[in-house]
Amino acid sequence: MDKLKKVLSGQDSEDRGGLSEVVEATSLSSGTRIKGFIACFAAGILCSLLGTLLLWVPRKGLYLFAVFYTFGNIASLGSTVFLMGPMTQLKRMFEPTRLIATVLVLLCFALTLCSAFWWHNKGLALIFCILQSLALTWDAVKKCFTVCLA
Repeated sequence: MDKLKKVLSGQDSEDRGGLSEVVEATSLSSGTRIKGFIACFAAGILCSLLGTLLLWVPRKGLYLFAVFYTFGNIASLGSTVFLMGPMTQLKRMFEPTRLIATVLVLLCFALTLCSAFWWHNKGLALIFCILQSLALTWDAVKKCFTVCLA
């Protein structure tokens, strides 16, 4: 609607670059963003729960748990990309006030998968999954305080 108003009022006469046209053409509507967030967040929770249930499968349970739990957390964390966009999400994740939390989250993701696939240590995988949850909680709390205090 805003674009139509600009064209009708003669304000849209400037020559725009190709990148701005691509960004405008690929942007999602607010309804689509909400649906994407809900779907991605639900898939993340489902993967995390499925990973927890698969932990008790004989022999392959550790691998399945580490993969599903980690990918579930990544999907849940990535669901906010639908709400704010990928660049804004990355900028906020690497703000100085949230940098330590972000690094810990990413490090725990990697260490969980390493402990399952390379080190074959169920205890370490469980510890790193707990640390994943704590780091994600810390990141969420820092995010809330940053928004509330701003």
